[in-house]
Amino acid sequence: MNRTMRLNRGLLLGLGLLVAGCGNGGGGGAAAPQAAASPPPASPAVQKIYGSTCHSCHGVPASGAPQAGDAKAWAPRIAQGKDVVLGHVINGYKGMPPMGLCMQCSEDDFVAVTEWMSGGKLK
Repeated sequence: MNRTMRLNRGLLLGLGLLVAGCGNGGGGGAAAPQAAASPPPASPAVQKIYGSTCHSCHGVPASGAPQAGDAKAWAPRIAQGKDVVLGHVINGYKGMPPMGLCMQCSEDDFVAVTEWMSGGKLK
């Protein structure tokens, strides 16, 4: 197999893993989520993180992830508290990949992006 074919296979495998990581990990036959209202404008730092990592799941209703701006979908998650939500982001949870695929993000970054997407305050 030549180098180009190996590279293409690697890229396809990586893309497949990224898309697979977006699922909600459940089945349950729930109806497909609807597109949420757009959240308010975010800081440039939050926009950059969201656009480069989070959007691939939290901006695609078919992913099963709670959508940015959908306060109703986020409410039960935010109610679990900061420690639980950060634990899910950092360690992965169901279809959420560890670190949300943002390996350079800090806990403060995760809090800022989550609060922006959810419209809630992590306590």
